[in-house]
Formats: sequence, structure tokens, C-alpha cells
Amino acid sequence: MIYSMTGFASATRELAAAALNVELRSVNHRYLDLQFRLPEELRPLEPGLRELIVARLQRGKVECRIGLAPLPNAPQATDLNSGLLKQLRALCEKLHAAWPGVPGLTAADILRWPGMLGSDTVSLDEMRAVCHESLQLVLVEFTASRAREGEKLKNLLLERVASMEQRVATVAPRMPQVIAAFQEKLTTRLREAMAASDDERIRQEIVLFANRIDVDEELSRLVAHISEVKRILTAGGAVGKRLDFLMQELNREANTLGSKSVDIEVTKVSLELKLLIEQMREQIQNIE
Repeated sequence: MIYSMTGFASATRELAAAALNVELRSVNHRYLDLQFRLPEELRPLEPGLRELIVARLQRGKVECRIGLAPLPNAPQATDLNSGLLKQLRALCEKLHAAWPGVPGLTAADILRWPGMLGSDTVSLDEMRAVCHESLQLVLVEFTASRAREGEKLKNLLLERVASMEQRVATVAPRMPQVIAAFQEKLTTRLREAMAASDDERIRQEIVLFANRIDVDEELSRLVAHISEVKRILTAGGAVGKRLDFLMQELNREANTLGSKSVDIEVTKVSLELKLLIEQMREQIQNIE
């Protein structure tokens, strides 16, 4: 399976008094760049959540958002979290001791403090279990969305590979005719330029130049690289970096084919190959 680095998935789960929403989104990136957007009360859960994601993904700029939203019809808590209140008071006293001029918290600030209202709040361990379960469900859909996008990219790449194969196949049958025509043309010019006709010297120069414009080696390497691209796409997995390297090799051979060309049709094939390679390179940037 080929996986795109572009994906999105989310899930919402209702708790006693709030709705927990877990969301994953990603775009392409050279490595795995993972960022979290969490409420402060869930920040201690980040290491465990990170482990779950790293175990499933290898590349991409991934953002994980987890939010808690109060349910509209949930009973409003009226009890203060006494333990949290004591901790907050102790922190405020330390802060005022260090910076006496710092304004204190208002009653509204204290009431809005995460976890302050409600003596029956969900424990951190319970919230960890809920978040892990929700994230695992989201990861399944997230991976599936990247796989669907990866399949589209794979098909696009295979279409361009087929176009490259067709163009490369047209060059080899033309080369004997191209070289023969160029030899004849060059022989005529050399004889005109040389005062004394030295057929053996002319023949040697023609053979030497014909070897320089022969593209058999470039065609062989193009065929080999194209076959390797097809093999990698068929095998699947995390193939983005290998495909990107092959695009560099294909581009090098296409450039050499163009620089050696003495035939307008071969030059045209070289340009078309480079265009297809560039199109493929852009798509490969999105593959894990």
C-alpha cells in the first residue's frame, strides 16, 4: 500500500459532562513533524499519545488536536475542586512572594480555571484511557484516508511511467537511421573542409563522433530506472524517499539523452521525459 502524507480524520466521544474531540490532519514533510494542540488539563497525556502516533506514521507534518467542549444539556457543576483550589492558592502565594506587585487572580479567574468546578471530574487515568481509545480509532480512519489518497497518487504515477516507457521505446529504433544520416552529413562536411581527402582519417573521426552521440547506455538506464519505479510502487510501503532519488536519476539520464541528441524527435522525447519526471516529482513529494 502506498500512503499519501496528506490526510484527515476526527472522532467525537461524549463523556459525562463534555464532548471529547480528537482530530488528526497532515501535509507533506521531509520527516515526521508531530505537533499537539491540547487543553492544559490534558497536557500530561501528550507523551503517551505521541507514542501511539509515532508507531503508525513515518513521515509528514502531523497535527493532533484534542478538545473538550461542555455538553449543552449537561448538569452544571457547582462544587469547587478543593484539592485544585489549595494547589492554586499555594502557587499564588509563591508568586506574590517573588513578585509582590503582580495582580492576584479574581474570583472569575478561579472559577474558569480548568477542572476547578465539579467534584466528580474524570480522573487523569480515566481520561488517558478515553483519549488513547479515541486516538486509536482516529488513527485507523486517518491511515485509511492516507491510503486512499496514496492509491490515487500511485495510479497517476503509473500513468506517467507508462507514458515514459512509450517515449523511450520510440528512440532505440530510430538511432541506427539517425547515426547513419548524421555520419553521411558529417562525412560530406569534413571532405569539403579538408583540402586533402583522407578517407581513413575521416572514417575514424566519424566513428568517434558516432560513439559520442550513441544513446544506448542512456536508454538502458532509463528502462532500468522506470522498471524500478514500477517495482517500488507495486511493493508499496514507505517509498517516498526512494522514489524521489529515482526521479533524480531519471532526470539525469533524460538530460544526457537531450545533450547527445542530433535528431529533433529524440530531443522532443528528452523534453517530454523531463516534463513527465517533474510532474511525478511533484506527486512523490506527497508520498510517505
